Amino acid sequence: MEPQELLNYKNWVVIGNVLDESKYAYKILKSLEHGEFNAKGVYPKDTTGSAFKSLKEVPYKIDVIDLCINPALGIDFMKEAKELGIDKVLIQPGAESKEILDYCKENGITAIESCALVLLSVYRNIKIHHD
Repeated sequence: MEPQELLNYKNWVVIGNVLDESKYAYKILKSLEHGEFNAKGVYPKDTTGSAFKSLKEVPYKIDVIDLCINPALGIDFMKEAKELGIDKVLIQPGAESKEILDYCKENGITAIESCALVLLSVYRNIKIHHD
């Protein structure tokens, strides 16, 4: 699968600090929303109630995960994704690890290392969204 093919799917989740405007997870989530994707944020450290803490809490079938979190935490989300039958993940630069890539390969999860903001900009002409 080519990275841009992920943009054919509408139901996304961004895993990372989606609450801090200076973080890439926040920018990716806002850009997906601006591009009319159904996208929600998952941030396990959220104390505000603004983001989901796990994939299980998301109220729709997730097509694609955008992994934008420390790989030490990311592997647990990949295990949860397997339990839920989510089989596509876009791994942002810095969120990858050999453990995550091996886990995805061994468990039938399509793992693509790329940047969502670049894909949205190049293939959908969606500008990086800043609030």
